Amino acid sequence: MPSIRATPSTSSSAVASRPSAQGAWWQVLAALLWLPQAAVIAWGIEAIHQQADWSALAKACAVFLALGLLRALVDGYGLRRAFAAARAHTQLLRLQALQALALHSPLHPQRPSAGLAASVLNEQADHITPYFARYTTARTKVMVVPLVILVCVFSLSWVAGLVLLVAAPLIPIFMALVGWRAEAASKKHLQDVGNLNQFLLDRLQGLASIRGLGAVAQVAQQLARTAEQLRANTMAVLKIAFLSSAVLELFSALGVALVAVYVGFHLLGQIPFGSWGGTLGLAQALFVLLLAPAFFEPLRELSAVWHDKAAGVAALDALQALQQPGPQLVGTGNGHPDSAASAPKTTAAALTIQDLSFQYSTQSPLVVQAFSAEIGAGERVALWGESGSGKSTVMALIAGLAAPSAGSILIDGQAMDPAYADSLRSGMAWVAQKPHVLAASLVDNIRLGRDIDDAALQQAVQRAALGPVLALRGNTVVGDGGLGLSGGEALRLTLARAAATPGCRLVLADEPTAHLDAETAQFVRQGLLALAARGATLVVATHDPLLAACMDRVLSLDGSQPPIATGLPAAMRSIA
Repeated sequence: MPSIRATPSTSSSAVASRPSAQGAWWQVLAALLWLPQAAVIAWGIEAIHQQADWSALAKACAVFLALGLLRALVDGYGLRRAFAAARAHTQLLRLQALQALALHSPLHPQRPSAGLAASVLNEQADHITPYFARYTTARTKVMVVPLVILVCVFSLSWVAGLVLLVAAPLIPIFMALVGWRAEAASKKHLQDVGNLNQFLLDRLQGLASIRGLGAVAQVAQQLARTAEQLRANTMAVLKIAFLSSAVLELFSALGVALVAVYVGFHLLGQIPFGSWGGTLGLAQALFVLLLAPAFFEPLRELSAVWHDKAAGVAALDALQALQQPGPQLVGTGNGHPDSAASAPKTTAAALTIQDLSFQYSTQSPLVVQAFSAEIGAGERVALWGESGSGKSTVMALIAGLAAPSAGSILIDGQAMDPAYADSLRSGMAWVAQKPHVLAASLVDNIRLGRDIDDAALQQAVQRAALGPVLALRGNTVVGDGGLGLSGGEALRLTLARAAATPGCRLVLADEPTAHLDAETAQFVRQGLLALAARGATLVVATHDPLLAACMDRVLSLDGSQPPIATGLPAAMRSIA
């Protein structure tokens, strides 16, 4: 069994931290550069009104253009910094979720489906980047820019400042009310996207069965209903987004209009109060009028990216849901440096199982309770028991696919622990009832990235009688999940993997003959016995009395015993 490698997971504190805020502060600086630009515009218009010299106006235009160029450069630089930091942070979160998935044990009761995990990692996680790059930047602007503008306006006119001060809080209040609904709608939308991807992946994998059962029409109707539900939820999210924009535009338009009305009537002398110690000059009034729209600009930008916030939070929750606590693989690819050297060198492995117990969580009942066994090197043993007795769980614990709740497993005296799990697993071969076939060629599916020479590969192909299939398919890629292979061909592929395992000392087979026809089941029995005959210990979990009869002895997990097998072929009796 190939060892499972995983990079050490990033610390939770590093993952929980926000991306660098430098990009946001550069964009805040760019927004504040509008203040000197507005002052230059106001001064220039007053200079024109007073018929000032054109050279002074030319200097004002040059200053305005220089400030505009500087503002564009600063804003662009800040935008690049913000997106670069956001993308790096998103990749960090993706990596952490992927590492958690890689360490999830097959016994994990809440292990997400492949379709849902792929949707969250590939599609939904993309919403995190605009959330960090755009929403957090807009939020920083809202906290800084309006306050600076408010101070400038108040220094000239307390009436105009009071208008802005009253209008500003109404916008975030109504946006928050709308935002709660938007966040719930976004979570529902992303969940529906994941469910649709999961539905499509499951149906594609079972396409042959769907056609065979004549259920194509029913599946198409179910797909149409799921797609219609996704469409309705998508439109609901868009309606909420438009509503939040409408709320902002209404209050910002009212605020700017009130400031403009006050400035106009103040210059006409109809509203003589509102300024500090006299009336506002033309330049001061125009400066206040130019700052009013800029006061609401960060709030308008925040409203435009409010949907990014809702989608980003929903995506973060989805990534967090992929990391549900539960049983994990033993060993993470960072075992003891001397584990390879200290691994047992015997041809066949001896197993010692001491008081083995397992439960999925502290609240769940024990699946396996105080099971003990001694299996000698080269022995062939069958685990027997009714469904639910824990046979498959014991097999997974022997392979280190989960850590036992109590007890220990020793292989040639070496404990199956995180320090030595990888080296112990490297000498194992796993034969599953439903083999996992990758979207790759048959040769790549046999090698599984292991260092196997061509001679050993050909021997494994011959032992598994996979030669005709390999000659027919060549380097053609097999469909994901074994699409295009029959059940017998997939089992032959599994036996070839086991036969090709370098230095195989222990063969674990979990219900290898379940749901097979008599001819295919007989071939699998012969293949397993041939693997054991090469000098490996064989442990099988089975309901097949014929396979149990081929073993040296039977270990019962619940006290039951297999019925006496009849009709065992003579060739298999000689092997057994």
